[in-house]
Amino acid sequence: MKKRTALITGSTSGIGLGIAKAFAAKGYRLVLNGLEPDGAAIAGEVAGRAGVAYLFSAANMLNPEAIRQMVDEAAALFGGIDILINNAGIQHVAPIENFPDEKWYDIIGVNLHAAYHLTKAVWPYMREQQFGRIINIASAHGLVASEFKSAYVAAKHGLVGFTKTAALEGASFNITCNAICPGYVKTPLVEKQMDDQSRAHGIPESEVAAKIMLYKQAVKSFVPVEVIADMALLLAAEGSATITGTAIPLDGGWSAQ
Repeated sequence: MKKRTALITGSTSGIGLGIAKAFAAKGYRLVLNGLEPDGAAIAGEVAGRAGVAYLFSAANMLNPEAIRQMVDEAAALFGGIDILINNAGIQHVAPIENFPDEKWYDIIGVNLHAAYHLTKAVWPYMREQQFGRIINIASAHGLVASEFKSAYVAAKHGLVGFTKTAALEGASFNITCNAICPGYVKTPLVEKQMDDQSRAHGIPESEVAAKIMLYKQAVKSFVPVEVIADMALLLAAEGSATITGTAIPLDGGWSAQ
């Protein structure tokens, strides 16, 4: 494989970290990003274990200028960006009438606006080299809705729509764009949701997984991070040029119902 560079947002925890480890194991150079206090150390450990070159950025996904600076630094170091994985995400659970306005704007900003700014920033590099793979980590909530998640559902539906448009615009430049739509994955984000869902639904936290989170899935188990990482590797591959504009459910049969 020609040495490729993958930029993965939100890659020092959860799904993004799992994807970063998988790409490192395959020899990809990495641009890791996250806001964890020990994010730089996590990035160094992931890259060091696989022996790949890397750059770490603590760019905040709510700051378009920081996003552009991260992309420019990565392109200057590695000569371009080959794969962009828009993974960073935040969540808040509350009824619409009680939903905090600032949470709404932040969720739309991180989950949707950041993907736009990143795609726009990497596009000239991908177009010039006639190769690009953009992978948006959406959600089953980009395909279906659930109560108390108005901002998240709106953002993820928007991300799926943006995916389709980018796929159409990138087709003549060998730039693909796809969305992966996982069901529930046991990450710090989901663990925080379990507490929020407990309060929103008025049930004990111990019952949230079975009664709320996995209730709509035919397969009653959390989606392994490794499955998402494997799909991302497939979509990033040289031979995946005809896979574009898709929203791929990895949701235990949730969206099939």
